[in-house]
Amino acid sequence: MPADICLSSLKLTDFRNYRQAGLQLDGRHVVLTGNNGAGKTNLLEAVSLLSPGRGLRRATYAQIGRQGAEAGFSVFATLDGMAGAVSIGTGTDGAEGSARKLRINGAPAASTEDLLEHLRVIWLTPAMDGLFTGQAAERRRFLDRMVLAIDPTHGRRVTDFEKAMRSRNRLLSEGRFDPAWLSGLEHQMASLGIAMAVARRELLSLLTALVSEVDTPFPAPRTSLTGFFADDIQAPAIDLEDRYSVMLEEGRRRDAAAGRTLDGPHRSDLIVYHAQKEIEAALGSTGEQKALLLGLVLAHARLTRRISGHPPIMLFDEVAAHLDSNRRAALFTMIDEIGGQAFMTGTDRALFAAIGDNGQFFQVNDGGVVAD
Repeated sequence: MPADICLSSLKLTDFRNYRQAGLQLDGRHVVLTGNNGAGKTNLLEAVSLLSPGRGLRRATYAQIGRQGAEAGFSVFATLDGMAGAVSIGTGTDGAEGSARKLRINGAPAASTEDLLEHLRVIWLTPAMDGLFTGQAAERRRFLDRMVLAIDPTHGRRVTDFEKAMRSRNRLLSEGRFDPAWLSGLEHQMASLGIAMAVARRELLSLLTALVSEVDTPFPAPRTSLTGFFADDIQAPAIDLEDRYSVMLEEGRRRDAAAGRTLDGPHRSDLIVYHAQKEIEAALGSTGEQKALLLGLVLAHARLTRRISGHPPIMLFDEVAAHLDSNRRAALFTMIDEIGGQAFMTGTDRALFAAIGDNGQFFQVNDGGVVAD
């Protein structure tokens, strides 16, 4: 059964190990099988570039272009999107340091955030397995991508905050304690930083409410934020902005000595708990962590549909191999219920037998994709 929001074609040129590749899709879920290293994840990465940012690997554009190619790379897709049928093309021209270009229906787009008017893309990859035990920066990035799927303005908010913070750090490192200049930057950081914190908190509150409504075979995640006004973020935003501005002003000498800004939303951390066991996810077994992360991503997909009115495109890289047959079948059923088109990879087609006629299967070999 075709998904509500779905790609109808995908074409790659000089992308990773693909000189040329094309898929004609009929709206069903897409299952990509093949040996390790064949290029399955590369196809998911191409789809992930239909969203703002650098995709699911966060690779540089030089890394994405096929080795030996001189003209950059391109990804072209047609889809039934949130605003109707649309064609999207993105890529680079191969020049060193060149930015990613984007065309929507053949016209240049002002920003990659324009993609959010047509689709939302979420993903789960093996590289995310260490999310709960890794660095806080990775969890913040994961959290901000979740917020972006339901609040398209959040990406610009984060970018502008980081830009203002870098300018402040540079002034402090150079010993330029100009009150007017620093105050202007700090007021901008306060406005953006509190808005970021409130948006993150709102996202987690909505997720918590949704998780309590849905019964799934996966562990229920419970989330919280630590650091940066974590205990009083419910106070009026204008009061928090004033407090943060004062905090930044009083911390100038300290931050100058540290070489960085020590207070702000860039120091928050996302903490996830196994709700049934009441333990922090980082303390659970590897299997529990994988199941918790999958439950969190699925809950976020449901929330994205509820808030935006449309299901996301979902990318699951090698997810089925770690699930028993009952949980695999449950996963596929939940994906169907969410309603978005899912792209899934694996080395063994048999792992996806429960998808049945709801899936369109492709065999991936090095540099080539054929219908299976």
